[in-house]
Amino acid sequence: MLMIKSIIRPEKVGIVLSELCDAGFPAVTKYDVVGRGKQRGVKVGDVHYDEISKEMLMLVVKDEDKDDVISIIMRNAKTGEKGAFGDGKIFVTSVEEAYTISSGSSEL
Repeated sequence: MLMIKSIIRPEKVGIVLSELCDAGFPAVTKYDVVGRGKQRGVKVGDVHYDEISKEMLMLVVKDEDKDDVISIIMRNAKTGEKGAFGDGKIFVTSVEEAYTISSGSSEL
């Protein structure tokens, strides 16, 4: 199994969650996060914004579902602006074990 974490713009969360659910991936954890990417924040006039609000979506999927989930996130989180900074990032890591707390059963 794989954990997919995506950091996306807050205004894109609704459509990404809807599309993931429609595709059969309803189990998602959402975090409010702040940070910056390679652009080191945003400068508007004389004001520099070092921390930019984003949302992190985290889900665990079967290995064979990875490409579908990544495609859904990328297609729906992208702003479409040429050279747009801040559309987000997707991270994929392996999950060695997962347990359901109420039953104690292993998911793998």
